[in-house]
Amino acid sequence: MIIRTAFPYETTHEDVRIPMADGVELYARVWRPVTDEPVPALLEYLPYRLTDWTAPRDWQRHPWYAGHGYASVRVDVRGHGCSGGRPGDEYDARELADGVAVVEWLAAQPWCTGAVGMFGISWGGFNSLQIAALAPEALKAVVTVCSTDDRFDNDVHYMGGSVLAVDMHAWAATMLAFASRPPDPLFVGDGWRRQWLDRLEAVEPLVHTWLSHQTRDAYWRHGSVCEDYGAIGAAVLAVGGWHDPYRDTVLRLVEHLPSGRVRGLIGPWSHQYPDRGLPPGPAIGFLQETLRWWDHWLRGTDNGVMDEPLLRAWISDSHPPATVYEELPGRWVGEKAWPSASVIPVPYVFQGAPVDVASPQHTGMDAGRFFPFGNDADLPPDQREEDAKSACFEFPVGGGEPVEILGRPSVTLRLRLDVPYGQVVARLCDVAPDGTSTLVTRGALNLSARQGRDRAVPWQVGSYEDVTFELNGIGHAFPPGHRIRLAVSSAYWPWIWPRAGSEAGWTLDPAGSALTLPVRAASGAEGGIVFEPPEQAPPLGVAFPATLDEPRPERLVVRDVARGTWRLEVDPRYGGTRVYPDGLEFSEDAQEVYEIQDADALSARARSEWRIRLHRPELGWDVRVETRSEISCDEGGFVTSNEVVCREGGEVVFHRTWERRLPRAAG
Repeated sequence: MIIRTAFPYETTHEDVRIPMADGVELYARVWRPVTDEPVPALLEYLPYRLTDWTAPRDWQRHPWYAGHGYASVRVDVRGHGCSGGRPGDEYDARELADGVAVVEWLAAQPWCTGAVGMFGISWGGFNSLQIAALAPEALKAVVTVCSTDDRFDNDVHYMGGSVLAVDMHAWAATMLAFASRPPDPLFVGDGWRRQWLDRLEAVEPLVHTWLSHQTRDAYWRHGSVCEDYGAIGAAVLAVGGWHDPYRDTVLRLVEHLPSGRVRGLIGPWSHQYPDRGLPPGPAIGFLQETLRWWDHWLRGTDNGVMDEPLLRAWISDSHPPATVYEELPGRWVGEKAWPSASVIPVPYVFQGAPVDVASPQHTGMDAGRFFPFGNDADLPPDQREEDAKSACFEFPVGGGEPVEILGRPSVTLRLRLDVPYGQVVARLCDVAPDGTSTLVTRGALNLSARQGRDRAVPWQVGSYEDVTFELNGIGHAFPPGHRIRLAVSSAYWPWIWPRAGSEAGWTLDPAGSALTLPVRAASGAEGGIVFEPPEQAPPLGVAFPATLDEPRPERLVVRDVARGTWRLEVDPRYGGTRVYPDGLEFSEDAQEVYEIQDADALSARARSEWRIRLHRPELGWDVRVETRSEISCDEGGFVTSNEVVCREGGEVVFHRTWERRLPRAAG
């Protein structure tokens, strides 16, 4: 990592409040170059608290952009951080309307040329696309990183029509903890407590809404730009990582947006900006790459950025299984069009007699983290234990050349069910000569969603039916002497929430079943894709106090042999304790627990607890937030329990619990 201290422009920054039409003010931090000339503006807009939680990351990139002649602006969504108003649902109409208003406000400032770009990762990448689909005139370009175009089928709530237990629960719990945090009196003054209590009165666990919409209805279509790609008028640089769950959005955007205003980039990365140097690498000079994008679209500079291939993608070489990789072996390739003429669907037909598959309910304990962030235990370990609980079909890689794939594999399975409902999970693995099994990619299908994600159709008991679904996209090379393994299971906890009766599994008939791989032929013109080394602005200077406490394991699996129970304990490692240069002492601790019994789908339980403290000794300000979230399921539906306790000093100033029962209609 290069820490850059000299820039074309000196910079300054200030905190401002941006007025909305209803009188609410959004809190913003603006970094600007020192110049008398107006400059384009860049906006990052999200709920993650610019004065503390994202401050270290913000200081890596916003001052860097300002030093290169842009006004770079970070804004907190209403009801979060130091912004006014009350929190709402993610990407609701109010948030998007506010975002449009912020774009228009920036364009109207005397220091702005009137040209605005938006960028962001995850939430900020989501709403960048969604606001671009509302087409404010000033918004000329977007850089969206690790985001989605489809809120139902490519987000944290559902996967293949199934409830994503691991992140439907964990993300709802995380957002409950975020929404319950107070504004900071250093920035909002004496009114912080009144603002906090007003905000808390509006807090509602988002899981109530998410579990109330178990098919792809109008709720999920809102904010899903795949409903109308043509509404996006801004130029889009779409960025993803093969170890991020949102990478398929990049492939869809480069396919559906006009090639004259879209480019795609997929590296080996996790859910992180590609310059941060977090595993797996290699990292790239992402800020420099985006600067080329901004210069072209916001300044009209002819710098060749649109001469790059439509899609630049990393293809990983085969590698042994591990839960973390500092860097993956591989190379960059470029495609001038997508779908690409150099990628051919090649079927691998199954062989053998029909096989009954009734995977133990704890199958999936070695799935790894749904959202890898670059931590030591994020990625899936050796898959042999998972493979043993699945039906496996293998295809040897012969000859002298690897089988190189780029895109989304798919499977067609001929299944028979003796119950109305079930799940199927397919994992594509690279099996080395020593037997180690590396997960390459995977996909899932709720069998009630086989005729479309917008409906739930029970299976005709006792009948065979062919189902087809895609796996997540990937770039990978299977070398000669290895085996391509497709492993299919009827359970995948804690990723997929099981349904009563699904313990029976299903019968798979290899006749008529196949794996189809997107096999890429070397084009002979794929060299020359290089990136500058990563660089950032000087860090904020956050301190991480030493502690004598023994850290918890990131992922701990506990098996109760007598009871047949499995428990996965997860420490998400979001940040821990830190001290900011302005004197804020900030600590947060979170733990997620997932439990299930081998043969009982209704035993599934998810629990999450958060403990947060914000302390300013010089102001005598000391607040604590504690939250607890739980989900279980019975024959009829989901049962959720949530609790928030907030303290100022030692006094409880807010305490609320929610108990809900939500019918299981599909999911």
